[in-house]
Amino acid sequence: MTASIRKLLIATAHLDIWVAPEWFAERLRNRFPQFEVVRLASVDELDLEIADAEIVMTVTLRPEQLRAAKKLRWIHSSAAAIHQLLFPELVNSDVLLTNGRDVHGPAVAEQTIGMIFALAKRIPQAVRFQQQRFWGQQVIWNEYSGPQELAGLIVGVIGLGAIGRDVARHAASLGMKVVGVREHADLPKPDFVEQVLPSSRLNEMLAIADYVVVAAPVTSATREMIGREQLAAMKSTAYLINVSRGVLVNEAALIEALRENRIAGAGLDVFQKEPLPADSPLWDLENVLITPHTAGMNAKMWELQYELFSDNIRRYLNGERLRALVDKKAGY
Repeated sequence: MTASIRKLLIATAHLDIWVAPEWFAERLRNRFPQFEVVRLASVDELDLEIADAEIVMTVTLRPEQLRAAKKLRWIHSSAAAIHQLLFPELVNSDVLLTNGRDVHGPAVAEQTIGMIFALAKRIPQAVRFQQQRFWGQQVIWNEYSGPQELAGLIVGVIGLGAIGRDVARHAASLGMKVVGVREHADLPKPDFVEQVLPSSRLNEMLAIADYVVVAAPVTSATREMIGREQLAAMKSTAYLINVSRGVLVNEAALIEALRENRIAGAGLDVFQKEPLPADSPLWDLENVLITPHTAGMNAKMWELQYELFSDNIRRYLNGERLRALVDKKAGY
């Protein structure tokens, strides 16, 4: 009698840049011959293939698909964000959930520091002047308060997971003081963070920070955690940087604060609606630096994803604890 076939299903995304390449599946077939590895070019085909899958790599799943997946034991999200997967049936099930935070976190942290540098050195203004062939030295000095030196400034980091800890490490190496905010402030303080405050004291951090970095996961408690009250608590010279998800910031309140110069500016990689609509006021605000949700991208990201996923398959087969395991009830 032959052993029953074990199925590993890869259905990562609609957009080409997020679709696992052919070599990814081929390497898995060669390394783990006990699995039938099925690679889909679109999540639209997930319904047809999930019923007998034991392991699924995907960024999206519906409750009816979970119910149909009788053999499912583990889901790996190639993305860092997993809020879209945390519906009650999955949260309350025995299905393991891992994510790509270790793949994307370092890249997001680097982009965060890049945004801080760009805003501090008035690079967005200089680029606009370059496009106009205008020597804007005096204007940058007079109207934009001149470039800043980062050493000695305070960066407030909301969320001290993989991204937040890397941001703290980079910022501290630049001589910045790092103040973190997280739900469980009683946990051991991460390296490079001078002070950790509970979420209930968020406004205290906002009142002293020169740069506020939103790097928290999406949960019921963090949606629109930055609203009018929080923006009003920030210094008029401070910048907001969001590299997590757009739903963590009240976009209308942010636009209002930016228009009225109640904060100095913002660096935004994520938005409430993506792609950012062409008629969004954010496009025209000179104190906003926009990147099109590229912070987590990395030329090596599929190599890194393969290293993480294949190592976790090995761990799964050996009954070991998986890397980047998500606490489904906590939401991260």
